[in-house]
Amino acid sequence: MLIVLQDIRFALRQLWKHPGFSLTAIFSLALGIAATVAMFSVIYSVILHPFPYTDADRIVMFHVREKIELERTPYIYRDQILQLRSAQSIQDVVEMDEQSLSDTTLDIPQDTDVVLLTGNAFSFFGVPAMLGRTFLPSDAPANQAPQPVVVLTYRYWQRRFNGNPAIVGQNLRLDNRSYTILGVMPRNFTWWGGDIYVPLDTSDTSAKSFMTVLRIKPGYSKTQATAEVQPIFQQMVREHPHSVIEGSTVELNSVNERFKHSLGKTLYMLFAAVLLLLIISCVNVSILLLARGTARQHEFAVRAAVGASAKRIVRQLLTESLILGLTGAILGVGITYSAITPFASAMLPQQLFPHGLEIPVQIPVLVFSVALAILASVLFGLYPALQLARPEIRGTMQANSRKAAGSVYGRRLHSILIASQIALAMVLLTAATSAIESFRVLQRADLGYDPSHLADFPIPLHAGSYPTWEARANYFRQLRDRVAQTPGVLSASLGLIGPPYSDWDFPMQILGHNLEGSPKANANLVDLEFFQTLRIPLLQGRLWDEAETNRGARLAIVNQAFVKKYFANGDALGHSVRVPFLRNHPPVAFATEGSDGWTPIIGVVGDVRNDGLDDPVKPEIYFPYSFYMIEIVQIFARTQGEPLLLETAVRRQIANVNPGQQVSYPVISMMERVKQQPEWARGRLIAVLSSVFSFISLLLASVGLYSVVSYSVGQRINEFGIRMALGAQRRHILLNVLATVGVSVGSGLAVGLLLSLGFHRLLSHWVGNTVGNPLMVLAACLLMILVALLACIVPAIRASMIRPMKALRIE
Repeated sequence: MLIVLQDIRFALRQLWKHPGFSLTAIFSLALGIAATVAMFSVIYSVILHPFPYTDADRIVMFHVREKIELERTPYIYRDQILQLRSAQSIQDVVEMDEQSLSDTTLDIPQDTDVVLLTGNAFSFFGVPAMLGRTFLPSDAPANQAPQPVVVLTYRYWQRRFNGNPAIVGQNLRLDNRSYTILGVMPRNFTWWGGDIYVPLDTSDTSAKSFMTVLRIKPGYSKTQATAEVQPIFQQMVREHPHSVIEGSTVELNSVNERFKHSLGKTLYMLFAAVLLLLIISCVNVSILLLARGTARQHEFAVRAAVGASAKRIVRQLLTESLILGLTGAILGVGITYSAITPFASAMLPQQLFPHGLEIPVQIPVLVFSVALAILASVLFGLYPALQLARPEIRGTMQANSRKAAGSVYGRRLHSILIASQIALAMVLLTAATSAIESFRVLQRADLGYDPSHLADFPIPLHAGSYPTWEARANYFRQLRDRVAQTPGVLSASLGLIGPPYSDWDFPMQILGHNLEGSPKANANLVDLEFFQTLRIPLLQGRLWDEAETNRGARLAIVNQAFVKKYFANGDALGHSVRVPFLRNHPPVAFATEGSDGWTPIIGVVGDVRNDGLDDPVKPEIYFPYSFYMIEIVQIFARTQGEPLLLETAVRRQIANVNPGQQVSYPVISMMERVKQQPEWARGRLIAVLSSVFSFISLLLASVGLYSVVSYSVGQRINEFGIRMALGAQRRHILLNVLATVGVSVGSGLAVGLLLSLGFHRLLSHWVGNTVGNPLMVLAACLLMILVALLACIVPAIRASMIRPMKALRIE
């Protein structure tokens, strides 16, 4: 035990005497461990276990894929819900709906996103309240009117009540009705993105259908459950043919499917990149240990000469390596635990990840990364230890530490490790340049409208309000006019859907055209001012006028994509279209003009991004907002300055028309809406993280290269003195040092470029829409060469400055 303590004490003294070497090795391991564990923890939390629900993999929902390629969650009729409850493979069923209600406790009504759930919902999810309690069966008895109680989400509790723990038992007024607050859910319970949970009224016979959430019984697979519920769904389609579009198919999808589908490939690619970073970190430590071991040949020859055994020398070197590995591992664990929450908050966009997502450190991958780092330290500390355990004492003592350049095999191993590190760093660097270029292309994409100084204010109507066409059209027009009168507002308009994304994609018909397949187009309902406010250009024909809008005229304006797809000769004007889905049914207020449904095309406008930022523009038909009005509309306001600075003023104007009318929360600018698109968030995430990884890999590669060249120069001082004594100039020494590592760097660059080509193809296949720019690849190569040159130039200059006589006297 005393000998072990002596080895530890001596190892600590050696590491203290060489702080540059020690700190570089320790931080290399720490960064690799922290990055790997953090990235895997994100993958585990998002892909494998994003929600806190009990046995979340058995919680499923109906997912309808319609023949027009829309995907949505359908409403299920009550008769079929009863059949689902008795299905052999289904353990429990929760019925749900959603509404926008206004919090009328405040001076200006505030919007709340209300999710209505049956009384078994919280026991179904298996998540208890953080404060107070959740629903009891007595709060929401089946087929009876529920009690006026609510459960708050953590986010709404913080936003509305500033986290006040005394709100349990207090009253909250929603649409001027008083509700008792039962409790607050934990931060990570965010079912359906709601603000408030209210018991669902199952006594209302007019509400015949609800969304449903199912729990599959243990022992049954999702495939078996889907096969059993498929006939129930088909029966519903036969009995209610308008419930879904004809030809739709249904499947049961886990609640985790959304994030697996949208983020799985992206996160796995980032995890592959961070694994490369961990390998680079381990290689960097290996290079440092090998170079340091070679430089200590003279020291261990002296120790062997005075009686140190081979076993003692090996144990000493392994002790030093183990201390390095353990210290780096401990620091890496500390960085992981302290940085993973700030990392998640700063880097993970909320539009891609579940709200309230908690990312705990995953212990198995932490243990694996720590073990890998320690193993790399020990193995590459063992190699020089075995070499130096039986040194040729006479030869080493007669030479000196600077003359002992190591074996040919050792130098080759150094070269291979350097080349490997350069190649892996090159892969990360080219991936980062590709991601950055792709994001730049996305930022420069032509949106077809001007989102600057523009915001939209969604206006959800209360259930049953303004039921007639005249009342609703007049109300929407008053809201728009009052917002337009707000000081600082340049123009205001009405519309149903704002770009850059729309999911109102429906089958449509063109009079006199027999189109193949299932022709479809995006439908939007806007007023005359919409095109002016969003600055969408009119290319052909005309827009409808105010009088036509006021009477709900059947007129259509199409975009260029519509014309290109369905009119090869560009003569869309004068033709008529029909969207069968736009039919008169409550709670829609429908204009009766033109009962046959055919609508003449009177104009063509420019294309506006309506399918995200990186997909082609879909064909789109604009109708006057007044001939088909559902229970929500958006007011688009273009302002002189920052639009959100006028939010309170706009809300007051809306409240002046109707004191109970709320605006959906939150209001965001149209520019911010663009940045919240999944493509934007995904592109930014990949660009930033790959840039960080490539920067760290460049730093580690340069440190490894600098270490090898420094040790090599130190070993060759005597050689350089002889060369200069025989007439070599300083430039010759400088070029000789650079040429020594030139082969390793060059071969690493070549292999890295080949790997980058394959990696880029894989990245394009998995992530999509990556841009390969040869100039960016060339810039990455030049950057790598510059970094390698900077890493080598300092020790090379130091070698060229050696005085011949001083070098020759060193013994």
